[in-house]
Amino acid sequence: MDTAPDQPPKRGVRVGGDPARSSGPPVPRARAGHIFLRACRGEPTESTPVWLMRQAGRYLPEYRAVRERLSLLDLCKTPEAAAEVTVLAVDRLGVDAAIIFADILLPAEPLGVGLEFVEGEGPVIRRPVRGPADVDRLPVVDPLARVPFVFEAVRLARQALAGRVPLIGFAGGPFTVASYLIEGHASQDFLQTKAFMHREPAAWRALMEKLAALTIAYLNGQIAAGADAVQLFDSWIGCLAPEDYRRGVLPHVRRVIAGLAPGVPVIHFGTGTAGLLELMREAGGTVIGLDWRVDLGQAWRRLGAGVGVQGNLDPALLLADPAGIRQGVRAVLQSAAGRPGHIFNLGHGVLPATPWAHAKAMVEMVHEESRR
Repeated sequence: MDTAPDQPPKRGVRVGGDPARSSGPPVPRARAGHIFLRACRGEPTESTPVWLMRQAGRYLPEYRAVRERLSLLDLCKTPEAAAEVTVLAVDRLGVDAAIIFADILLPAEPLGVGLEFVEGEGPVIRRPVRGPADVDRLPVVDPLARVPFVFEAVRLARQALAGRVPLIGFAGGPFTVASYLIEGHASQDFLQTKAFMHREPAAWRALMEKLAALTIAYLNGQIAAGADAVQLFDSWIGCLAPEDYRRGVLPHVRRVIAGLAPGVPVIHFGTGTAGLLELMREAGGTVIGLDWRVDLGQAWRRLGAGVGVQGNLDPALLLADPAGIRQGVRAVLQSAAGRPGHIFNLGHGVLPATPWAHAKAMVEMVHEESRR
């Protein structure tokens, strides 16, 4: 494993194109036969494709250099910079897919809830949603008009990738976005969110319907701009009892997934979802993303035929030595048993303390250990 200090590679990342220009000669998408897209469709591949959630993040020296001059929100709103960090992760790590650099709350900012990103604290909602009147005040938002920088970043990243690997777009799931709007910040217990769901069922349904419509438009905009696949990050649904998910969330997730452009793979991801897997499958998705708290093989058997799985190495293992990382990679691959439809990933995002060389070595190990 490369354990050299964090030094940027000599070859820089170049993102071409005029950010004001959203049309012109077509830029090739990733080939339909790329191993990532084939795995999404459940087809055999010569090795297991791998990418990492938060693969363009604080553990990369180039990303840290960009953040020295741009805040998180400014980075998201600067398409050239967002596309640059999207592509540099591919070049740095050798992964089989890129994911556009953005934040799940970007489409929520135009809702007028006072979104801020506070250093060391994360997203903060200054005007949280706490009752039916707050839901009624949320406007209908056209993401194409209100967050155009996201779609321009997708176009620029697609241009820079030039079809080398697929580009993944993403959005937060309705429950996860709602939890930020209600709690006002990240939460450990989601008590206010769950109380709102039970205390104000009509307002909860109205909120979820608004967020579902926004998510459909937002993801379809990314697909139109060039995303080859999309991931729905309903990251915090694991806090819910199965019946609460069934009644209060599942219909809205199903609506989102059913409303997306046909033929585009959809990865449906959450954490702490061991008790919700069958319900997530019912809600939809080409691929179900698994966190590290479940055995991948057992989870796949519960999900049944006709769906792929993504995951699910514990992100903390990337802090281990090479032997420990390889052991973890082998365990996940053995659990998948070579079954078509497996996409290797972490069970959640790359931890900021992860040495970039460990992430790169893990990608190489997956390719080596899974070669067929």
